Amino acid sequence: MANQNVLPAHRDLYYGGEWHRPQGGYAETFNPATGESLGQCADANAADVDACVAAAQKGFATWRAVKPLQRAAMMRDFAAVMRQHADELALLDALNCGNPVKEMRSDVMAGAAALEFAAGLVTELKGETIPMGEDVLNLTLREPYGVCARIVAYNHPLMFVLGKMGPALAGGNSVVMKPAWQAPLSALRMMELGHGIFPAGVLNVLPAGRAGSEALVAHPDVPRISLIGSVPTGRAVAVAAAARLKHVTLELGGKNACVIYPDADLDKAAEAAVKGMNFTWCGQSCGSTSRLFLHDSVYDAVLARVLDRIREYVPGLPEDPATTMGALISRAQHQKVLDYIQVAHADGARLLHGGAAPKDPKLANGFFVEPTVFGEVRQDMRIASEEVFGPILSVLRWSDEEQMLRDVNAVEYGLTASVWTRSLANAHRAARQIQAGFVWVNHVGAHFLGASFGGYKQSGLGREEGLEELYSFTQHKNIHIVP
Repeated sequence: MANQNVLPAHRDLYYGGEWHRPQGGYAETFNPATGESLGQCADANAADVDACVAAAQKGFATWRAVKPLQRAAMMRDFAAVMRQHADELALLDALNCGNPVKEMRSDVMAGAAALEFAAGLVTELKGETIPMGEDVLNLTLREPYGVCARIVAYNHPLMFVLGKMGPALAGGNSVVMKPAWQAPLSALRMMELGHGIFPAGVLNVLPAGRAGSEALVAHPDVPRISLIGSVPTGRAVAVAAAARLKHVTLELGGKNACVIYPDADLDKAAEAAVKGMNFTWCGQSCGSTSRLFLHDSVYDAVLARVLDRIREYVPGLPEDPATTMGALISRAQHQKVLDYIQVAHADGARLLHGGAAPKDPKLANGFFVEPTVFGEVRQDMRIASEEVFGPILSVLRWSDEEQMLRDVNAVEYGLTASVWTRSLANAHRAARQIQAGFVWVNHVGAHFLGASFGGYKQSGLGREEGLEELYSFTQHKNIHIVP
């Protein structure tokens, strides 16, 4: 087995500060770039969830009594260990999720930075005093929920696990992290490296498929849940959580627009149109700007630049530092993307680049698709309205701004958008009218710690990555005191 030395020694469940064999058994994990087995990994069932949550409740009783600055110190220590082992963690993620190792190292660093960011804000989780008149004191407190479950996606396995534990831990909660079932190995290695930093039961890692995930969401002793995933999964979580009125954050899918006005810097705009697609991740990003709206007067000029720049992305083995584009996560996702390419042909879109699996024999057993561009796309085509979660860029032509904005907003999603123009009036008008939770102007793709991220419409509930996320992992209590 290739790269055996970076694989975790433990493949079980981690809770209560110890490793436990799963009652639910084990499931196989794979390298999506080669189809090679990476061995078995725990697959928790409802009984495992019960045991894990019970341990997390004990951890919560300990953790909520730890002083905030001591919590922060432990969180920073944990982040520091991940930074020290960034290379091996990046390689493990590359092997398990198919993304290029160079980008996975950046993921480790971004996840550590997010954990440190949350640690730095522990003293900001404070209340206020409210004037009530002489001899009366009215004050508010922010208190933890208890056991919080955070369910994350496969496209940034360790970055999501590291980054999402922070706000819950900072607020005094214990956490059950549920890594993506397709790519759980880096979360297990994380706990091998970080074992003993937190008190037992504070941080727990529960690999699970559908059965274990449903049990975790429904568990009566888990009052706070968050998910990074698809819209159908988000709806299912919301329905299950509603039965017990659980507090939920959902960061879901997107069918995001990149809008280029005729006065834009065309070179920078074309570069952004390609970068915003996240071809490095094979298009597997909820924030990908997969609909490119080009004004008729610059359509040909920008498209030529896009097709030139897209050649920088060549599918390759993820462990190779020179690889610029990785693999899709699974055979099912691979087939889904190929099916969408056929649908685009049938709907009358014009293939301009890619559109097939690469011919490199080294990639024959992996789930690769070339970076793909379709031109002359209409908004009523399926590739312009449905989230593919793959490397397909749809290019739409526009001339009337009002109609273009109607088309931009015609989808059920509303996560991100990118607007390119030199006109401040254009920028403000488009940014105000586009129904999305995060809009870049003359920029694309980046997230910023402290700037809240989240979606409109079916793209989710709540906000992450800023102070609002930390607040959301606390409950608000009012105390009214009279002599």
